[in-house]
Amino acid sequence: MKMERIIRLFAGIMILGSLVLSRLHSVNWLWLVAFVGFNLFQSSLTNFCPLEIILRKLGVGKAGDCC
Repeated sequence: MKMERIIRLFAGIMILGSLVLSRLHSVNWLWLVAFVGFNLFQSSLTNFCPLEIILRKLGVGKAGDCC
C-alpha cells in the first residue's frame, strides 16, 4: 500500500475511533480529533508529517515508487 493511502487510512481510523470513544466514554477524546486535524493542516502547509517519518523507517515506500 502506498504511504499517502496509509496516512489517510490512519487519520480516518483515529478520527472515527476518537468520535466513538467520545460518545461512549468521555468527551475529552475529542482532543484527539483536534490533534489529528491540526496535524493534517500543518502537514499540508509545511510538508512535514511525523507518521511519514515513522512509516519510512518501517520501510514503506512513497507513492511514486514501483511495487
